This record gives sequence, structure tokens and C-alpha cells, in this order.
Amino acid sequence: MAIKTHLRLLLTAGSLLATTFASPVSHFDDDDDDTPLPVVIWHGLGDAYNADGMRQVAALVDTINPGTLVYPIRIEEAASRDRYDSFVGNVTEQLAKVCADIAAHPILSTAPAIDAVGFSQGGQLLRGYIERCNNPPVRSLITFGSQHNGITAFRECEATNWICRFAMAVLGTNPWSPTVQGKLVPAQYFRDPDQYDKYLEHSNFLADINNEREVKNETYKKNMAKLENFVMYMFDEDMTVVPKETAWFEDVNGTEITPLRARKLYSEDWLGLRELDRKGGLKFRTAPGDHMQLSDELLAEAFGDFFGPLNRHKGRSEPRPASRGGEDEFGMGGDL
Repeated sequence: MAIKTHLRLLLTAGSLLATTFASPVSHFDDDDDDTPLPVVIWHGLGDAYNADGMRQVAALVDTINPGTLVYPIRIEEAASRDRYDSFVGNVTEQLAKVCADIAAHPILSTAPAIDAVGFSQGGQLLRGYIERCNNPPVRSLITFGSQHNGITAFRECEATNWICRFAMAVLGTNPWSPTVQGKLVPAQYFRDPDQYDKYLEHSNFLADINNEREVKNETYKKNMAKLENFVMYMFDEDMTVVPKETAWFEDVNGTEITPLRARKLYSEDWLGLRELDRKGGLKFRTAPGDHMQLSDELLAEAFGDFFGPLNRHKGRSEPRPASRGGEDEFGMGGDL
């Protein structure tokens, strides 16, 4: 998810950097405290934690809920390496590092909870954080165009993006080999219904965090059920993610689409999603346009509905009607 900067800067460069990397008021021990919970952001494939688009998202979070500490998740501090790691790396190892980094952060570690937003593949990676460690715990998780039920096809790459082209070429050979599953990030959320047995046997990441194997991880279920809100946005004209319905945890096999609530994953509650749904915390929303074509209005609405102080509100089930006039956009490229 490489973000093109079509949105006007919301803050000056200096204040934006302060929002993104500095520490606001750090006390969280008062139930009536109006300090917003910290927000962690995980970018998508082909992006970097400190890219202009990520900085603009951080600025918008702080504009909606002033004083928010925004922590952009990164695997490495160098932007070029962080971008490379979005294509190449073992997701299990990357998640372990992110869990350790967040738990050791001087401000995040003192918060009673944090909020989280994942763009494209960053969404299922953040869900992995919740299931596997969740320290500090996530209150609300918002995902945009994420591949929660995996992908059945690999994306096309821009002619000049050699890392992407190399990765996708390797993925097209044997996505189930130990080398591919241990090194190429998109392969680790590849899920082909026609090769489901191979997926269950060889998947390094998705089959595990979706609790699809015979032995279920009860911790994963408990951690997901503890969420206050799990908000899933699907792009109604997504031409990058195949199938687009994966953003809502739907299962697509050819032309047959099985909604989440009709799946065994839900009815048998492998991930705590049914329990979360029963308390009103599971929310399905749509975003207009192609993959990652996000307006600042839509993002502001999401951040206003579900982020902010700990006990301010529980988030609403339905969004406000969106105004169609005068929208600025985060034009996010065709990356996952």
C-alpha cells in the first residue's frame, strides 16, 4: 500500500513530526482521563512507516483526537529496508519483533489499551499482534482492504518496481515451498480453495492466525473477543485484492461467496468473532472506489468513531452519511 500524497498537509511539518514520533502526556491511570489512547499504524505492501502518506495519516489521527501518540510500526528504521521487509521476510519473526518493540515502548507500555489501524496487509498483521501477544491490549482495530481470508491471486507490479516483480515471480512458482513461505510476505496470506489441504499444511501465517487447523488456539479466540470494536472496510471497486470480499472475512470459491456469519469459522467461533458480534463489536463498512483510494473524510469519520479517550464512547455500529462534495483523498497505490 504505497500512499500517493494527494491530501493537503493537515499540520506543519514540525508539528506533524511531533505527532508521529514524540510523546504526548503519558498518564493513563485515571478512568476519567481525557488523554486519547495511543494509536499504532501498520502500513501495507510496498510502503514504509515514515512515508509521506503515513505521516499524513498520523497527522489526521491527532487532528481528530488532539494529543494522540501515533506509533507507525516498522520492522527497521531505514525506510528503504522497511519497504523491502514488507515484501521479503518471515511474518512470524516480524510479528515477534513488533510485539517486543510495542511492549518495550516507554509510552505504549504504560497505556491501559491502544487503538490500531491497518492498511491492506497491515490489517491482518495487526490481527496477528492481537492474537499472539496483545501487550498492551488493543481496544479498537480498524482495517482497510485487508486480506483477512487471504488472497487467491497475486497482484500485478509496476514496471519499475523490481522488488515487487521479483517477489511475484517467485510466488508464481511454488507458493507452498518452505523457502517461499518463510521469506515472501504475500505468500504467507495466500489461500487457494483449490489447494486447501496444502494451505493448511504449509501456510506459515494465515492458517494459524485464522485458527483453521484442527487444533484451535484458545488464546487467539480470547484475545479477539476482548476487542471493543473490529471494524472492517471493504473497497467496493477493489481491483487489486483478489477476492475483494476477503476484507470482510468472506470465503470466495469461484463465483460462490460465503459471508462470514455463514462460515464454520463464525458458527463454531474459532476466532471469537461470533462472541464479539453478539456484543456489537463486529462492524462491516464499505469504502468507495479502488483499493486504498481513501478520502480524508472517511478516515476522519473512522478515527472519530472509534479512537480517542479510553471511556469516551464505544463506537457506533453505523457510519454517518458521507458527504460526497469536496473530498480530498489519500490516493493509495495498487499495493496490498
